[in-house]
Amino acid sequence: MMRQLLALLIGLLVLLPVYAGTASAMVSAETIRRQLAQDTDDTGNQSAQVRLKHFYAQRDYQPAWIISNQYQPILDTALSFIARADEEGLDISNYSSAHLQQLHASPEGETGLALELGVTRSLLALAQDLYSGQLSATAADPDWHIPQQKFDSVTFLQQALTQNNLQQAFADLAPSMPQYNALRRLLMKLRQLAAAGTHWTQIPEIASAIRPNSTHPAIPLIRQRILEAHAAYTKAEYALTTAESEWYDHELEAAIKTFQQQHGLNPDGIIGRHTRRALNTPLEKQIQKLRINMERLRWLPRNFGDRYVLVNIAGFYLTAIEHHTPVLDMRIVVGRDYRSTPSFNSRVSHLVLNPYWNIPNSIARQDLWPKQKKNPDYFASQGIRVFSSYRYEFELDPDGIDWHAVERRFPYALQQAPGNLNALGNIKFMFPNPFSIYLHDTPSKSLFQKDIRTYSSGCIRLEKPFQLAEFLLGRSLEDANITQQVDSGKTRTVHLPKRVPIYLVYITAWSDEQGDVRFSSDIYGRDKRALAHARWPEPAQLSQSY
Repeated sequence: MMRQLLALLIGLLVLLPVYAGTASAMVSAETIRRQLAQDTDDTGNQSAQVRLKHFYAQRDYQPAWIISNQYQPILDTALSFIARADEEGLDISNYSSAHLQQLHASPEGETGLALELGVTRSLLALAQDLYSGQLSATAADPDWHIPQQKFDSVTFLQQALTQNNLQQAFADLAPSMPQYNALRRLLMKLRQLAAAGTHWTQIPEIASAIRPNSTHPAIPLIRQRILEAHAAYTKAEYALTTAESEWYDHELEAAIKTFQQQHGLNPDGIIGRHTRRALNTPLEKQIQKLRINMERLRWLPRNFGDRYVLVNIAGFYLTAIEHHTPVLDMRIVVGRDYRSTPSFNSRVSHLVLNPYWNIPNSIARQDLWPKQKKNPDYFASQGIRVFSSYRYEFELDPDGIDWHAVERRFPYALQQAPGNLNALGNIKFMFPNPFSIYLHDTPSKSLFQKDIRTYSSGCIRLEKPFQLAEFLLGRSLEDANITQQVDSGKTRTVHLPKRVPIYLVYITAWSDEQGDVRFSSDIYGRDKRALAHARWPEPAQLSQSY
């Protein structure tokens, strides 16, 4: 009997290592302490090693996932979070998910200690990246000047384990804004299409724009592309009933207008150069666009305030938000490519009615001086005055200056008087910033009908300036006496009762009030630059921005 019992015990001991719940390497406070003491940074990420050591030092080197050499149930939760990092648009290779899964599944070998430390290292990195971004904002986009969020992933993970709420804690890390969640849902859907081998139909070069109620041999391909858009976005307008006809009918026109609106184009139904380029955006590039914009949303503050103004530079749109609800939106004009508008945040402090335009030297030298040389009456016709310096004390007669003999550094200061010709219109909105950027009215209203609205010198031109004034002042124009003051023609400064936060951001994928994702072109190439910096694995090559 004793011999049979001994044989049974030996058999059980042999079977123990194959159970998934057993770690095959001894994990203890002492082994963790010794390992961390001898570990040097071999990953090129010194901060990750510092966080790892800090985490275990805080808990007196006690293990978190493998206790008494037994895998804890929470280990599966941790590995699941790491395995789903790509759902957040992050580069999953940064978290060693496949390697950790191998360690977890290994039936033999000294893997327990490596698994314990590896899971902690990856979770600390994942928590950090989910909250404040995987990339350094200023390194990925040198034109981004909004402070990136600080986050203490060590304290976060310790508290999540202490309070036994790891799952909820990680669920709350990513931005909770509807825009982020909409991009996340679409990213997962497009990745499923890509994994199934989907490639969107490409539309060949079109000699001239295709207009509704006409025929064109490219129409069947366009119909196919719209049906592919329906599979991706499930918009009712994309569910065409005819797939082969070359006739551009009303059903296709409605679908094209919806597509144009979704891609930041004027919904006129005319299939021209910009619409064709939007149709030809590859699926892989759309995926990358979602990823880099989710990353930008992680860079932003989690609390914008109760009332704020959001300027989407790439989307050519301004939105005023009150208590999480958009109450005003309008089209805008932003800086030309060589005078691109940067991303930054500030607070609107005051309005200037009937403003003078103190013309920057670069604009005076590059844009206006050549016009004056061609037409000696140009400055006078535009209400532009010439001064000896930017103190605007001594005015000069433009007729007394030989404009062809002026040196390239352009030694004069130009100022445009208030009036119908003034480039700033009737009102400008001021907020402190080092870029001399402000929002303003404009007499050039026709520019708001353009698809790509990059016509300014860096400042933002507004489609509805007086509606924005009402939002900022918190009362009607009549109550604030704005209309009467503008009609007087005199320059007036109106201070806001309370400064209002403003954020100028470069976002090329976002969601509207219905939760539908919209896209815009990468007008300044900042998507391309940031993705090149990120070196994310898909796609290997980025095509030119449309």
